Amino acid sequence: MIHPLTISDLTKDIDLSVYNFKTTKDLKPSESIIGQERAVTSLEFGLNVDATGYNLYVAGPSGIGKMSTVVPFVQQIASQQTTPSDWCYIYNFEDPYCPDILSLPSGKGRKFQKDMQWLIENIHNKLTGVFESDDYLNQYHEVTQKNKSEEESVYNQFNVKANEAGFEVKATPMGMFFTILKKNGEPMKEEEFNKLPEDKKQHLSQKRSDLEQQIQDLDKQVRKIEMSTQQKLKDLDKHVAMNVIGGIIDDLIEKYREIDAIENYLNNVRKDIAEHIDLFKPSQKSKVSEQSPQVQLQFQMAEQQTFKKYSVNVFVDNAKQKGAPVVVERNPSYHNLFGRIEKEIYMGGYSTDFSMIRSGSLHRANGGYLILQIEDILRNFLSWDSLKQSLTSKEIQIEEMGERLGFLSTKTLRPQPMPLDVKVVLVGRPIYYYLLHLYDETFAELFKVKADFDTRMDQDEPHIRDFLGFVAGFCQKEKLRCLTRPAVIRLLKHASRLADDQEKLSTQFGALADVVRESHYWAGKDDSKLIEPEHIQKAIDSKIYRSSLLQNRLQEMTERGTLLIDTSGEVVGQVNGLAVLDLGNYRFGRPSRITATVAPGRDGIIDIEREAKLGGPLHSKGVLILGGYISRQYEQNGPMAISARVVFEQSYEGVEGDSASSAELYALLSALSDYPIKQNISVTGSVNQKGEVQAIGGVNEKIEGFFDLCRKRGLTGDQGVVIPQSNVKNLMLKQDVVDAIGKKQFFIWPVSRIDEGIEILTGQSSGVRQADGTFADDTVHGRVAKRLQKYAENWQKMVSSGQNGDK
Repeated sequence: MIHPLTISDLTKDIDLSVYNFKTTKDLKPSESIIGQERAVTSLEFGLNVDATGYNLYVAGPSGIGKMSTVVPFVQQIASQQTTPSDWCYIYNFEDPYCPDILSLPSGKGRKFQKDMQWLIENIHNKLTGVFESDDYLNQYHEVTQKNKSEEESVYNQFNVKANEAGFEVKATPMGMFFTILKKNGEPMKEEEFNKLPEDKKQHLSQKRSDLEQQIQDLDKQVRKIEMSTQQKLKDLDKHVAMNVIGGIIDDLIEKYREIDAIENYLNNVRKDIAEHIDLFKPSQKSKVSEQSPQVQLQFQMAEQQTFKKYSVNVFVDNAKQKGAPVVVERNPSYHNLFGRIEKEIYMGGYSTDFSMIRSGSLHRANGGYLILQIEDILRNFLSWDSLKQSLTSKEIQIEEMGERLGFLSTKTLRPQPMPLDVKVVLVGRPIYYYLLHLYDETFAELFKVKADFDTRMDQDEPHIRDFLGFVAGFCQKEKLRCLTRPAVIRLLKHASRLADDQEKLSTQFGALADVVRESHYWAGKDDSKLIEPEHIQKAIDSKIYRSSLLQNRLQEMTERGTLLIDTSGEVVGQVNGLAVLDLGNYRFGRPSRITATVAPGRDGIIDIEREAKLGGPLHSKGVLILGGYISRQYEQNGPMAISARVVFEQSYEGVEGDSASSAELYALLSALSDYPIKQNISVTGSVNQKGEVQAIGGVNEKIEGFFDLCRKRGLTGDQGVVIPQSNVKNLMLKQDVVDAIGKKQFFIWPVSRIDEGIEILTGQSSGVRQADGTFADDTVHGRVAKRLQKYAENWQKMVSSGQNGDK
């Protein structure tokens, strides 16, 4: 005999006697991660192990507070670690399209940037003064004057030769011209030349030709003198410049002597300045100042571009960073993660250089931790594949997206990659972990640590203490009213309800925090300085009210007879089943009529839901199990000949899950035994082939769904629900259901076998198998066995007579 549950079976008192407080203001806020010991162990291991591929995947359902938990935890570990280096991009004097990357100790990046800015400004100012000094100008004029004298000497010598040959040399913009001289030294006119004898004219033409040949040698000598002069002037400028800048650069090299790369860079700067010393000479600007405004502007822009190569692009600045960086990227697009090369309009076209290279969150997290939501990065084009590639190669390559795809053909920068040393923490639902582990070959190699966040924790003294600390800290952080002791107890019971377990507490602190916030609101409406239990209840009820429109509409349709559900009387082959509708943020129980019909035949048990394409695989599995139970229980006396049909009446949407399989079996046994089922009792639970009733989900909502219908129609004192015995520990019912059970207006019967359930539903004995393998005739099993035997005999007669076409 199965007895209904009592109030003591439905609830568990929460004892807070060991906690001395009146309100949460008296409690110490908790800063630890609550109820996630397994996850904390995994996080500590994954964040501290120094090995390739030990990145983390933090798995857990939405609303459990994964991000709000992980970020402070990672920050705490990172704060105890070494601050990573600064990173700078500098000009590559050998290949300007491939800027070099430079690592400096934390805080030195900006200093080196300012030192280089001061260096160039100081050199520019000093060189300007030197090139305007009398000493330099005197040396300059001495060189140029010597050049002029040498050129004049060459020309004079040539003029003497020309005069001796009877010619006068005149230099014009078009070249050197020769004029024939008469004996008196005057130029010979053309008509005079024409009157000369032919042999005389040929003689003079030959001399002119010889002189013209000598002009080529003359030009070579002049060019050689000019080249020598230019080299001397260049050597002079270089000598003067090195005297000025040598000491300045040497001082800077000494300042950064521990960094070899800076010494090499500064030596390259020294060499480049010496080769482009004209940029520092004021004479260049004076020449440009005589040009048009447009030319002057172009010169200024060109000068800025030229001097920019001596600047330093502080790519990652960790000067203000304490410990290792922790970067949370909320929008992990390709450029946000891996940086970009910016462009600007220059002289009518797009231009870029190393100073316009910008870092991404992966660069800023280098030497520390990068936290990403898995759904966000999977939604962003190229981000996931590029992240895996960077983690595999241990370097970050900044590329244009078009270049990454192979579409970009224009010449652009290709910066030197940054060495990568980072821990990536992915946060998301477990389903993504399983899918990536299954379909992404590199995922398992890169993310070797999984930190699982549990949805429940034990309802014991340490966890309750942590729970109280969470509530106290949350109220303090958000400046909410404090909770009284009874209010805390009500919140704890709600946490057990969310966990669907009397011995557990939910770790969905996001949902619990929402309850506290809304309770604060209702306490304000009541002008209460503290949050009382009625405010907690009001918050819970208000949320249900805001989300229960569909539930109310279905209840209304049932009350008005549109949806047929009986709560009184007895019917053969008909039982009230219970289902749960999940609307995302709210779920509720919905009673459904399940009917079964039987007849002789060989079709077995037909699931009408499956035949109509409305039944899911789990529901179909449950119905198939019914056939296994029937065969095991009754086929011992011979093969069965039955055609049975089972259906959810007035079901217009998909049916999934096996929680109604026990109800379907009860309806089938009723139809076969002809014993009616009490309609004042509803059923839930799955069944196996041995007739054992198994646990199901949503037991609280299912019970409350049938209770609400019975209450609307009026509680008769004999209504209730049959549930699996294994679900008793999950009962955390609403107070109105508990009160009705306490007043014996509503009942809950826990069963562990189908035999127990059918006895409650029919009021008849289920029957025990006798020594000969049969059941007593006045029992459910006896009548079912007798009906099946009759079906088999009738079917055999039909087969023998050929009425069904079988031979």
